[in-house]
Amino acid sequence: MQRPEIKAVIIEDEPVSRETLRNYLAKYCTTVSVVAEAGNIRDGQSAIELHKPDLVFLDVEMPYGNGFDLLESVDEVDFELVFVTAFSHYALKALNMSASYYLLKPIDIDELVSAVEKVQDNLKNKDRLLSARILKENLNTGENRLKRIVLPELDGFEIAQLKDILYCKANDNLTDFYFTNGKRKTICKTLKHFDEMLAPSGFLRIHKSHLINLEHVKGYKRGKGGYAQMTNGDELEIAVRRKQEFLEEFSS
Repeated sequence: MQRPEIKAVIIEDEPVSRETLRNYLAKYCTTVSVVAEAGNIRDGQSAIELHKPDLVFLDVEMPYGNGFDLLESVDEVDFELVFVTAFSHYALKALNMSASYYLLKPIDIDELVSAVEKVQDNLKNKDRLLSARILKENLNTGENRLKRIVLPELDGFEIAQLKDILYCKANDNLTDFYFTNGKRKTICKTLKHFDEMLAPSGFLRIHKSHLINLEHVKGYKRGKGGYAQMTNGDELEIAVRRKQEFLEEFSS
């Protein structure tokens, strides 16, 4: 059975990059039909409003604004997004938090094909738009603290409010999430991954095995490194080298 065609818009300020992406899509992603291209934010917004695409390939960094400016200017995000960027550290935390797809320049063909296949599955399963909406919500917080995270699962994903996460615990190359409602969920990513992602949003790595939500610390128990006492009653060991950083969070 042939997959339905995906209408796509490319928003990229470099003509050579637009041409390369267009050619790759034509050769390796035959379900994608590029209906419009734009070289700046203003023309990109017009193309989206005119063509109402299923998918937008959006360059992160452009003159006179960036891809996030366009996302915030669109009233209703009713399309899938694949971000394209030459800057590997630029806003990748926000993208990862929302499970958004992004491609690093120069574009790898296998990664492009994989991103398009994931978009295709989202459209088929009607899971579309979620990552873009969460990204937009996180960008609009007005501060560096994000609000929600998408946790991938084998058969889909779950959206978690950061305020509902007590702590994360290393489980080999996996991470166990502990929630305020008593639930535990294992995610197929390392604790280091979530440490880098959640640190700006009120989480602190206190041990090689523990990443805690500071909002859910109710006390401290003395010891060589000591223990963080969490609101659910759990006591989590603090590494000696992390003790001072932990105590400084509550010094005021």
